[in-house]
Amino acid sequence: MITFAGVTKRYPDGTVAVDHLDLEIPAGRITVLVGPSGCGKTTTLRMINRMVEPTEGTVTVDGRDVRGVDPATLRRGIGYVIQQAGLFPHRTIVDNIATVPYLLGWDKKKARARAYELMERVGLDPALARRYPAQLSGGQQQRVGVARALAADPPIMLMDEPFSAVDPIVRAGLQEEFLRLQRDLEKTIVFVTHDIDEAVKLGHRIAVFQVGGVLAQYATPDELLARPADDFVTDFLGGERGIRRLRFFKELDAEESAGAADGGGAAARAGSDGSESDRAGDAAAEGDGRTAAAER
Repeated sequence: MITFAGVTKRYPDGTVAVDHLDLEIPAGRITVLVGPSGCGKTTTLRMINRMVEPTEGTVTVDGRDVRGVDPATLRRGIGYVIQQAGLFPHRTIVDNIATVPYLLGWDKKKARARAYELMERVGLDPALARRYPAQLSGGQQQRVGVARALAADPPIMLMDEPFSAVDPIVRAGLQEEFLRLQRDLEKTIVFVTHDIDEAVKLGHRIAVFQVGGVLAQYATPDELLARPADDFVTDFLGGERGIRRLRFFKELDAEESAGAADGGGAAARAGSDGSESDRAGDAAAEGDGRTAAAER
């Protein structure tokens, strides 16, 4: 579990990026940080691996204050995926993926074997192993970035808008591949996005931030869509909130039919057992059900 306790990040000019954040991120789940530009979601993410240091409060991983861990050691044990993949242009794909194992002292044969294994896991043709990043498409580069983050099998992965730089069709494919991987690996994932549809599709829990780094709501996708905490959250979810919720349950049914609910993952995303009676009750609680939700 990752815990933020009274965390504030204030810059020398007085700008508050994150304001008195209390947040518990469960192990083995996907927690999505979402909100408008300037709301502090990336700053929050980067305080986990000490790329940003808090001004006040503590960030702990499994009860241990991250400030008590050497930053380089901490980062080698946490996967990190960014928007533009951040690949080394002068290294082949196989050596890009093997970067952290090399840093950890693995021998080259073992590190490359792990890289080839991960290429297969993320859907990359092994024939690409000896190519360079510039020879790959944007979607392929992002797959390499995910594989590299997984190379040393870290328990935690931080993902900062990893799919936002690719076109919508490629993005949808990457999201599906990501969910498939998570069903197999059950990592603790903190995922930053500005896209509420992506947050609802991927997250077990969603933290909605508003400008100034204030946590507006922290809930399952179902709870968030059914009962926004305030006007800011309602406005951020937009006028298609009811449609998004119907789409969410359709995707949830598909996950359950495919056996994706192993370990309670689908139930955790729904915040209930997902039964028709629960859905009807939630709709009634919204007032006029689907129509009213869609109009709000």
